[in-house]
Amino acid sequence: MNFQQNLPRHQYSCSHILLWISLVITTSTSMRCASRVINLLSIFFNIFVESPSWYTGRLWLMRLGYYKIHRAKEIADDWIWIVDHSIQIGSEKCLIILGVRTRDLPENRSLTFNDVEPIDLVPVKKSNGDIVYEQLEDAIKKTGVPREIISDDGSDLKSGINKFIEQHAETCRIYDIKHKTASLLKRLFEKDAQWNLFLKQSLITKAQVQQTDLAFLASPSQRSKARYMNIDTMVTWGQDVLNFIDREIKNPSEKFNHEKIKEKLHWVKEFRSQMNVWQSVMSVVETTETFVRHNGLFMGAEKKLEIELNKLTTLPASNTVKEDLLNFVKGESQKTKENEKLLGSSEIIESLFGKQKMLEKGQSNRGFTGLILSVGAFVSTTTEDVVTKAANTVKTHTVIQWVDNKIGKSVQSLRKNFLHRGKNTEQKWNQLLSIT
Repeated sequence: MNFQQNLPRHQYSCSHILLWISLVITTSTSMRCASRVINLLSIFFNIFVESPSWYTGRLWLMRLGYYKIHRAKEIADDWIWIVDHSIQIGSEKCLIILGVRTRDLPENRSLTFNDVEPIDLVPVKKSNGDIVYEQLEDAIKKTGVPREIISDDGSDLKSGINKFIEQHAETCRIYDIKHKTASLLKRLFEKDAQWNLFLKQSLITKAQVQQTDLAFLASPSQRSKARYMNIDTMVTWGQDVLNFIDREIKNPSEKFNHEKIKEKLHWVKEFRSQMNVWQSVMSVVETTETFVRHNGLFMGAEKKLEIELNKLTTLPASNTVKEDLLNFVKGESQKTKENEKLLGSSEIIESLFGKQKMLEKGQSNRGFTGLILSVGAFVSTTTEDVVTKAANTVKTHTVIQWVDNKIGKSVQSLRKNFLHRGKNTEQKWNQLLSIT
């Protein structure tokens, strides 16, 4: 890497930019930490490498994301669009479309960030089926009409995609396997009195042990949203506690107060038989999700999936889930053509949202900012050539103007400007009223 040759009209070299961005997007280093790491590297290796400020790096990240989103894509008829909304505090939503060609789908593994291309990123104050439809129609200009659109079952997404497919019969809509399994689990567990009692008791136990020497036995945190997507963590915890109790009964350890264990956790033993049922259900779900993630959808996929599921020990409840999932995979696979493979999981976009929120840290609870462009930087490959083109073709002014036009004032900036006392407070409130 050459840190001495700066890019034309830039204060830093391509190597500076690539190193800083790689620390952030590859190792999940915070922006401030990335700048400090570069400074430490220059000290440890006794080389002069000027360390950019975190704010300079932030602009590099935004420019790279903007470049990847807006660079020309190849027009083709085998694009797969992965579509979802990112939502934060406030009324804004952001439609994100990732793309991958069917010819480029990996074999026997899940998609990674490097596999997908950012197609579009559209922040909006309001969203419904008609708006989503218009956004999808606009994205055609970049890739052509896609072969597949995969998403969850959000009402505005579903409505917009269905309207799109009415106009483009060559496109099929696929329902993400993870959301399908979550809906099945919700139907099975939502009214299960035993399951609800198990969750309630686990919360009580967590509060009782988390400040004691038994804190390692506290149950995992339960999601307030999408809670049927982490049933597996609760079932695994229950099984682990049962195994721990069984070991301690057989070979007591002097490290623990067994009276406390009995008092706080022996209630789990009452769910032993039910735990076997839940574990059987989750085995079917996890096997199906892994199969679809790694293999996609194709003609006869349900037959190969059935071979894998038949290896499992199932019970009546898990047999019902098994049949439902086999029928679902069969129905979605029938949308494929002969010798064609389509994508069956949109989890890559969920992972992308998580990565972007990790970068934003607390800001992710304060509304969208220009860092939403970072989702474009996170995906597809980032090479010296890509960094150079982004630096040379996307000006800082361009991304600032994009943020002003697409996002406007963030929740945090409005709070900062209007919720403090000062001589300009009245003037700012009048300004805010005139905007609204």
